[in-house]
Order: sequence, then C-alpha cells, then structure tokens
Amino acid sequence: MASTSSNPGLRTQLGRVRGLGSAKAGSHHWMMSRLTSIALIPLTLWFVFGVLSIIGDGHAAAVQWLQSPFSAIMMILFVGVTFHHTASGIQVVLEDYVHNEWAKVVAIVVAKFLCFVLAVAGIFAVLKIAFGG
Repeated sequence: MASTSSNPGLRTQLGRVRGLGSAKAGSHHWMMSRLTSIALIPLTLWFVFGVLSIIGDGHAAAVQWLQSPFSAIMMILFVGVTFHHTASGIQVVLEDYVHNEWAKVVAIVVAKFLCFVLAVAGIFAVLKIAFGG
C-alpha cells in the first residue's frame, strides 16, 4: 500500500507545498488538548475541595493555605494548565470560525498573548503569597 508521501493525490495543494499531510499538523494540538483536559480533572477537584475547606475562614486562612508548598505547587500547575488549555481552545474556535486569514492570525496571537500574561500574573501572585512577599 502506498503511503501518503508517495501518493500526492491524497494531499491538498497547500499540504504538498508545506509537506504536511492529514494529521501531521493538528495531531500534536489535539493530543495537548486531551492531556490538559485530563490534567485539569484532578487539579480542578483539588482546587474546589481546597477552596471549600477554607470558605468562611477569612483571608488569613487562604494565605496560609497557599503558603503550604503542596498547595502553592498545585495552584501554579492549576493556573498554568488552565491557561494553556484555554489558549488552545480559543485557537481552535478562531481557526474554525474566523475565515479572514489575517484577522484569524491576529486574533490567535492576541488570545495566546493574553493567556500567557494572565498565567504569568496568576503564578506571580501565588509565588508572592507563598513566599510571604
């Protein structure tokens, strides 16, 4: 059986120019989306139960909770994975529904930049609380 690389009829013209065939460009994106989804299950459960355990205890209890090394690490993971997953999801929506190529690229870059900035801000906040700054 002939492979896709030896049978150019199975590729789009753009795919032939780029050297990409079916599932070569999107498989990594698809896999990362699934992995971040799976990672968010235990992280979200940890976050929800953690927040529920300190409800009504005040600001000092929240700070004490985040000063625990385990909680700080889990929160950093939660923030990082959440924003990575969010950026990935926004990119898929923009690729599917924005048909102007220039507007699509600009929107994806802006969305990824905002997700990155928000992730860095969230991680910085956790580190500041964790180290008592």
